[in-house]
Amino acid sequence: MDLEQWWTAVTPRTRDWLIENNGSALTPEVAADISRAGGLIASDSWWMGERGTDGIFLSDAAIDWIEERANDEQ
Repeated sequence: MDLEQWWTAVTPRTRDWLIENNGSALTPEVAADISRAGGLIASDSWWMGERGTDGIFLSDAAIDWIEERANDEQ
């Protein structure tokens, strides 16, 4: 599922966290909510970024997309 689709299905708390912590590693709770909403964390979707010892990150394109939403630049 694409970012545009799961964005509206995650909780407002998750959306707020993603906006406030844009670019940070996803917390387990945020990752779980994205998965629950249909965003497959294990996928090779354009919105998935690096996975490493610090956690799972969204891609630069996803970070930009979220920033646009935060700034009402849709």
